[in-house]
Amino acid sequence: MKILIMGLPGSGKTWLGERLSKYLIIPYWDADNVRGVYNDWDFTLKGRERQALRMRRIAELDVVSISGFVCPLSTYRNYFAPDKIIWMDTIKEGRYEDTNKLFETPDEYDLRITKWIKEDQLFKCLDGFNLGTEDIASFSNELMRRLAKLL
Repeated sequence: MKILIMGLPGSGKTWLGERLSKYLIIPYWDADNVRGVYNDWDFTLKGRERQALRMRRIAELDVVSISGFVCPLSTYRNYFAPDKIIWMDTIKEGRYEDTNKLFETPDEYDLRITKWIKEDQLFKCLDGFNLGTEDIASFSNELMRRLAKLL
């Protein structure tokens, strides 16, 4: 089960991913950290494609994982093949003009977050929820349902 948190740089992907990972005790893969490990800072179309495929391989190492990266084109989202998509739509422009121009608004997503969430709100909505209480599909559906209550 691969959960993708996507959106423009600065939209809150890492903030949300790190907190969900910590609370639910599941891996969070941050695209910037992965690029750092591979020393691959190529943001050409080919470099972004390579990163999407790399992120998929890493995310598939675990039964359930969360990955956060821009994933600006639907093609890259297809390469990653997420089971669930959380779109961080909290900003209209990121800090990189080339990424802003390239970014395609997703047609399909499971949850669209349009406002900043406070940490206490996030943890309150997750209170009592853990991976061990559900099968994988039910877990991901319940997670999306709980997060949607914050909006």
